[in-house]
Amino acid sequence: METTATDSPLYQRRWLALAFICLSLTVIALDNTILNVAIPSIASQLGADATDIQWIVDAYILVFAALLLTMGSLGDRFGRKRALQAGLALFGVGSLAAGLAQTTEALIAARAFLGIGGAVIMPATLSIISATFPPQERPQAIAIWAAVFGLGVGIGPVIGGLLLERFEWNAVFFVNLPVVIVAIVGGHYFISESKDEHAPPLDLPGVVLSIVGLFALVYGIVEAGAVGWTEPNVLAAFAAAVVFLGAFAWWEARSPNAMLPLELFRNMSFTGANIALALVTFSLLGGVFFLSQYFQSVLGYSPLEAGVRILPQAFMLTIMAALSARISARIGTKITVSVGILVAAIGFFYLAEIIAIDTPYSDIVIGQMIFAAGLGLSMSPATNSIMGSVPLNKAGVGSAMNDTTRQLGGALGIAVLGTIANSAYRRGLEPLIADLRTTLEALPTVSAELADNVIGGIESGIQRAHAIATNPEIPLSSTPFAARVINESSAAFVDGMSTALFIGAIIMVGAAAFTLVVLPTVVRRPSADLLEGDQPASEQPLASPAGD
Repeated sequence: METTATDSPLYQRRWLALAFICLSLTVIALDNTILNVAIPSIASQLGADATDIQWIVDAYILVFAALLLTMGSLGDRFGRKRALQAGLALFGVGSLAAGLAQTTEALIAARAFLGIGGAVIMPATLSIISATFPPQERPQAIAIWAAVFGLGVGIGPVIGGLLLERFEWNAVFFVNLPVVIVAIVGGHYFISESKDEHAPPLDLPGVVLSIVGLFALVYGIVEAGAVGWTEPNVLAAFAAAVVFLGAFAWWEARSPNAMLPLELFRNMSFTGANIALALVTFSLLGGVFFLSQYFQSVLGYSPLEAGVRILPQAFMLTIMAALSARISARIGTKITVSVGILVAAIGFFYLAEIIAIDTPYSDIVIGQMIFAAGLGLSMSPATNSIMGSVPLNKAGVGSAMNDTTRQLGGALGIAVLGTIANSAYRRGLEPLIADLRTTLEALPTVSAELADNVIGGIESGIQRAHAIATNPEIPLSSTPFAARVINESSAAFVDGMSTALFIGAIIMVGAAAFTLVVLPTVVRRPSADLLEGDQPASEQPLASPAGD
């Protein structure tokens, strides 16, 4: 049983501790969004091709998603504060290695190492909040946690743009170092330690099966979005995921020391909220994935200008996430989450309808604000539902499950909606490609194969099309046909993006309906079986300030 000590100095300073918990979270929120801005510079200076770029991005995602459950469980066992401090140290080392990388291979390895640090940090932050704040304060603490994460994601492109205007690409990794140092020092003094004082023996088979199964699943999803859903390596990855995750479920149902007790899934406050978050992140990342590229490739903004134009949605998400705890307390978790998802869907429908190659930003920002308000309203109460339905001794696993479902939903959304958008993009370009190939064949010293580069994918294809049309070394740039290449590739991109947003909105409507039916109005506490060896549900959780 984990102890409580509400008169402890550390407990009395729990809101200050939350500041350092959120600072620890910020380093993860910033990392990926800053990296996206730096990709062109990395590709240029390290000579990275499309495959290298994919692995620079995906090496982190694969390791991060595969290790979340294991690291959350280890945090419960050995101490959540200790896990957070260790994760921050690993993240600092990985950031330093990434910033010093001189080759794409070294950068990919550093990004994979960063995934280890992120997998330790992420579940530790939320589980520490559950172990530190009493039930009446926890929803607001989680709301602040969610608001800070949303703000970090939003300001990442702006910070990245500012850094790249003054420094080389390495700066986007070096900027993590001072944040990590402050988070480690502040956390050492103000964050309470907590752990499962009666942790069962380590579930080693569960650890191995979950890591291999999740790695295979995420790899299959990511590769499917890049190369197609029927490629042999994709099918093999999905087959391996089915085998290992099936074995993991079979083992966890029979193991007396299960890392992830399947009993948790009988509680709809846990299962319903996890499914809802997966569906929301499916649409969110799958649809918004194109927004930054739309600003840059279609509307012609610089990376910094594009980042600034994403800020309003980040601020709206932050505000609504901070208010969501009060709203949920008044109208219940079920209504708050379902209404929030429905509002986000309306924002997506609006954007799908108005997006064009010349849409004024003043119209776009309305849609951004609508879907950001809905997401801010829904995601924090859903997270609180998950954590409130998990016993304190499994807080790390509950937090890791919350993070894993988001990662899987987001990766699947990018892959599925990306495939749909690519299909629409390629259909829209068919007449142009035939004419472009004929035109290039007539030009001296120019390969007609350049035309095929335009249909490589919606993300890179539009950039290649614009490069062909504007490159002074290609005679096409001085002909009237160049304007057609730019206009039709931009229109095809918009068509693909609009289709992805529309499908994402439909999925969000389904998620809102699912939540309204399945999610309990009030968070259901863990069952008596899960609470065995833990605090009684009525006492969960106050704090466990055991010190260092």
